[in-house]
Amino acid sequence: MLARGNALDGPRLGLAISKRYLKRAVDRNRIKRLAREAFRHGQHELAGLDFVVMAKSAANQANNETLQRSLRQHWSRLLKQCEPSWLPSSSSTAI
Repeated sequence: MLARGNALDGPRLGLAISKRYLKRAVDRNRIKRLAREAFRHGQHELAGLDFVVMAKSAANQANNETLQRSLRQHWSRLLKQCEPSWLPSSSSTAI
């Protein structure tokens, strides 16, 4: 997952779920659906940042609860890392 500050009031979500790691469309769509849902539930805490979610092949083996927990952990970690630099010109932060 990547994060970068933005000059907007709300957060934005980008999804980069590659066919290289998740071959079947149904698997890629499941990851995207879970990422959107977790983002929607936690977006009030994520204001001022842009996020890009990327998946690896191990995501296909994980169940939905594990994936949602992982997304929440990544978002909270990125929030802590990006707190001092919520400016649009800051470089992106990857985990």
